[in-house]
Amino acid sequence: MNPRTDAQPVRIAEQPVRIALLTTGGTFEKTYDETDGSLRNIGSVLDKVLASIRLPSLALRHIPVMSKDSLDLTDADRARIVAAVKDALRDADGVVIIHGTDTLALTGEALHREPGIPPRPIVLTGAMRPYEFRDTDAYQNLIEALLACRLVSPGVYVAMHNQVLRFPGVIKDRTRGTFIRAAPTG
Repeated sequence: MNPRTDAQPVRIAEQPVRIALLTTGGTFEKTYDETDGSLRNIGSVLDKVLASIRLPSLALRHIPVMSKDSLDLTDADRARIVAAVKDALRDADGVVIIHGTDTLALTGEALHREPGIPPRPIVLTGAMRPYEFRDTDAYQNLIEALLACRLVSPGVYVAMHNQVLRFPGVIKDRTRGTFIRAAPTG
């Protein structure tokens, strides 16, 4: 006889994980202008994306940093991203950065080299197809980045396309349209 058969299950109150979501632009956030047929970074679409997915036990704070195609990012822009990450980590358990994929690896390397980054997960992600496209990878990549932020050890990562890779040594493989570990040199 089990004396606990009529007992209620024990529930442990779980504190939400505090994630700062920094947006910088890139393909993930490009919007279609039907007047001229162009795709542009004109503002963040993150709030629309977040409204369509279920995220229990996460406390999210959206921090717009900039809205640029990553090919247009300068060293000063990367320094601004690094400063925003440092600031966000003061009261966050981790950071997810929405970033353009063309130069995401450069920003990941800059964050990896930066002294004074608190020991928490920093996860970059992006999309090969804009959020507004029917076949976008934006949802999948954002969800993977948020989950990675909860599970990985402190460090700088990219999370996209069903994989999480730790910096340094991550590059974009343009042929396969995803990120891979760089081949060892020497």
